[in-house]
Amino acid sequence: MASSEKVSAGGGHGGEGWPLRAAAAAVPIATAIEPEGQVRACALVLEAGIRLCLVTVDALTIPPRVLDEATAAIVAATGLQREHILLCATHSHHLPCTIDFLGCQPDQAWCEALREALTAAAIQACRVLDDPARWEATRAELCFAESQEATVGRNSRILLKDGMVGWYGYHRDDMLRPTGPYDPDIPVFAVRRPGGEMVSEVFAVSVHNIGSLRPGARSPGFLGLAAQEIERRHGGVGIFVPGAFGSSHNRTHESSGVPGPESVYRVVTAVEEGLAALRVLAVPAIRSLRRTFSYQIRPIDEAKEDAAVRAYGERYLGNQAAANREVFRQMRAEMVLRQGESRACDLQVIRVGDVALVAVPGELFARLGLALRRRSPFRHTYVLGLANGEIGYIPDRAAYDLGGYQLWAGWHSHLAPGSGEALVDQAVAMLHELR
Repeated sequence: MASSEKVSAGGGHGGEGWPLRAAAAAVPIATAIEPEGQVRACALVLEAGIRLCLVTVDALTIPPRVLDEATAAIVAATGLQREHILLCATHSHHLPCTIDFLGCQPDQAWCEALREALTAAAIQACRVLDDPARWEATRAELCFAESQEATVGRNSRILLKDGMVGWYGYHRDDMLRPTGPYDPDIPVFAVRRPGGEMVSEVFAVSVHNIGSLRPGARSPGFLGLAAQEIERRHGGVGIFVPGAFGSSHNRTHESSGVPGPESVYRVVTAVEEGLAALRVLAVPAIRSLRRTFSYQIRPIDEAKEDAAVRAYGERYLGNQAAANREVFRQMRAEMVLRQGESRACDLQVIRVGDVALVAVPGELFARLGLALRRRSPFRHTYVLGLANGEIGYIPDRAAYDLGGYQLWAGWHSHLAPGSGEALVDQAVAMLHELR
C-alpha cells in the first residue's frame, strides 16, 4: 500500500435537529503495473443522529471473504454498527480479477490489498470525527442535485435480427433494437463547509465501468477517473458509486462506444452541472435500514441452456465458441446440484433529507431500477449497485424470456425468475418504513 494518504474534513450544519459532521479519506492501492490515475479505496463518514460510513474500492467486485473481513475490522476499530456501513466496488474491468467463475480465478494478493484499503479508509475517516479537538472543524453541510448524462451509456441488451440478444461478436448490421431502457440520471452530492470548502463529492452513474484512457492499462475505469478529475478541480475526495447498471454499457457492437477520454470528459461535465445547481439538504437525522433479502437459485434446463450458448457461439463467437460453451457447461454442472437452494444477502436503504438510497448487492437491470425509483415514497431515490455483496445480474422477468448472455445460467446469473421484482418490492417496503 502506498504511503501517501489523503484525509479531509469539513464544518457546518445539517439543518434542524442533529448537527451534521463529516470526514472523508482516500487510501491508494499499489498495483504491480503502474496504473493511469490512482487505484484506491475512498471513505465518506456522515454523522447526524447515527454515524454512516460509505466505502468504495476500485475493483470488479468485493469477494465475500474480503467483504466480511473488512466489515468486521471496521466495526472492531471504529465502533460503527454493521447496519450503518456500506461497502461497494466500482466495477472497474481494468484491474486484477476478484471472481472465481466465468473461467476466472481471483488474484489473492489483490484481494488482500482490497481488504486492507477498505478497512484503512474507513478507520482514517472515523478518526477525524473521533478527535475532540476537531469537533467544530468537522461540522458540515450536505448538498444535492440531480444531473444527467445520456450519451455515454446505453441499454446493451440488443435484440438481433435472428432473435438472439447481443453480447459480444455481433455487428451493426445484426442489430434491431434495444430490449429495455437506460437510466441517464446522475445524483450528485457534495459534502462541504458552509464557506464552500469541499470534503467530498459523490456521484452515481448507471453504466458498466468499462473504458480506460489507454488500451490494456491498469485503471479505475473512466468513471473512477472522472471522480478523480472532479476531485482535482474542486478539492475533497471524489467518489464514484455504480447505480443500476446491469443492463447498461458504454460499449456494444464491435466494441463501439464513446472512447475513454471522451467518456471521462462527458461524465465530468455532467457532474459539474450538478455541482453548479446544488441545494443544501435539511438532514435532521440520517436513517439506515439493513435487512436480509432471501432468494432461490434458479432451476436449470440443461438442454435448453446448452442450446442457447451453443447457438450464439456458433453464430457470433467464431473460434471462441467451444471454450465459451465449456465455461458455461461447467458452471451449470455446479449449479444443478444447488437449484432451488435458498440463499440470503443484505439489502440496505438510507435516508438523508428528502433523498433515499437503495444499496443493492448486485447488477440491477435498469428496468427494475426505474421501477424502484417510481414506486419510492421519496422525491429523489437512487440505486447503488454492488453494495454489501455481489449476487450477480439481477434481471427483470421479461429478460429471462429474451435470454442472452446476462441470462445464460451460471454463477453470474443464478437468481430464480422473479427475484428482481421481489427485491424491488422489499426495497420499496423498507423505504416506506423509513418514510
